[in-house]
Amino acid sequence: MLDSEGYRPNVGIILANRKNQVFWGKRVKEHAWQFPQGGIQRDESPEQAMYRELYEEVGLHPEHVRILGRTKNWLRYDVPTRFVRRESRGRYRGQKQIWFLLRMIGQDSDVSLRATPTPEFDAWRWSHYWVPLDAVIHFKREVYFQALNELSVHLFKHRSETRYLRQRHHLAARQRTAGRQRAPRCPYRLQTRS
Repeated sequence: MLDSEGYRPNVGIILANRKNQVFWGKRVKEHAWQFPQGGIQRDESPEQAMYRELYEEVGLHPEHVRILGRTKNWLRYDVPTRFVRRESRGRYRGQKQIWFLLRMIGQDSDVSLRATPTPEFDAWRWSHYWVPLDAVIHFKREVYFQALNELSVHLFKHRSETRYLRQRHHLAARQRTAGRQRAPRCPYRLQTRS
């Protein structure tokens, strides 16, 4: 199901634990990590699709989570042609997504990547809230930035906790316009104990 512009309606899920770390899933048989996401079926609301995808990809039920927020508008990304199935080229442009921020109120042991016969992920971990920006495939990075940034207000009490992201994103945007195509640096420094 595509809209008139060639975008597939979709939901994205940012699942946060009590430490504000986010669920990060490794796609089956690939070395690609991402947030849970999936298409919205005909006659399904974004919230219904989110709960269905949460179960299909992570094995969690509504009682395992609490909705903290969702993006106000659709966020879109274009999929490069080399990633589009041949039969869909010419019509399909990418995804338009409503993103949900969920608080995990269940236990880690409630996660079941094999809840359905066709799992999306074969491994998972908790990651720092902003790490996915540096790890996700390049064409999803801007949508991840928009979703994480918009929804961060529901997790972090102080706007200063998001300033490193804003500074880094601004620097990366300036570098792109200056013709540099390298990935933005991670704003975190490893600390060693002496």
